[in-house]
Amino acid sequence: MSIELSAPRVQGLVEAVHEMREWQQDGMPVQLHPGDLGWNWSFGADVTAAAVRTWSRDGRLLAVGFLDDPRVLRMAIAPEDGDDDELAQQLLSDVSRSERGVLPAGEGSVEARFGDAFRARLAGDGWADGEPWTPLVRDLTEPVEDSGLRVEVVGADPAPERLRDRVAVQRASFETSTFSEERWREMASGPAYVDARCLVAYDESGAAVATATVWSAGPGRPGLIEPLGAHRDHRGRGHGRAITLACAAALRELGASSCLVCTPSANVGGVAAYVSAGFRRLPDAHDLHRAA
Repeated sequence: MSIELSAPRVQGLVEAVHEMREWQQDGMPVQLHPGDLGWNWSFGADVTAAAVRTWSRDGRLLAVGFLDDPRVLRMAIAPEDGDDDELAQQLLSDVSRSERGVLPAGEGSVEARFGDAFRARLAGDGWADGEPWTPLVRDLTEPVEDSGLRVEVVGADPAPERLRDRVAVQRASFETSTFSEERWREMASGPAYVDARCLVAYDESGAAVATATVWSAGPGRPGLIEPLGAHRDHRGRGHGRAITLACAAALRELGASSCLVCTPSANVGGVAAYVSAGFRRLPDAHDLHRAA
């Protein structure tokens, strides 16, 4: 059977999210996680579906691509298909030809941290190392130390003030953020949020100082932090480390085997905060970049 490229509708996207849960395994490179799609769900199911491409053979999902940006494709490949030469050639063909509807012509990047066959095909076709990212992982076999802050969960039916704090800290942590209460509700309605938690941390004065969302892929599988931020007015006080510890504890409660995060290697302070919270730094991973 030939490999089929699809732009799934919402129902197909829901099915892909559930399938991707099974692909999350300890010891594998940090690739596209259901939580990445879950976070983007805040823009709406239709918008998220429009940014996703899937590759299947005989009805079995082989790979999922997410256009995090019109020129940036983030990939997840099924663990058993990382060395599939036919899939690798099809993926290369599809990302190289703009008429296939994956990447436009000219400059582009592919985040493919797993799949040696695909990465080799890209390199052989002239794609070069692009931006470096630092993956980090923390094992959750043992209990996580206390964060030292009061941490509240923004539940499915959150108290209005808790949701306001969640949104306010998100916007104060990322300069270009457009996050809103409406977008939070949209995100919480998605299939990936069933096993997710939004956290807000408060200092001793009661001020909301940090926030994060954690995404479980189910018991015994790695969970993801996406996103995590400290309020710009409260930085330099260890709140980044504290909310990171709270994230690890929340994922452990959800049954996750480990906690994953990946941040630009240029974010030196962020990497240091994760390491201080017990995360192990893995070798940097590079996107593969095609020049214009």
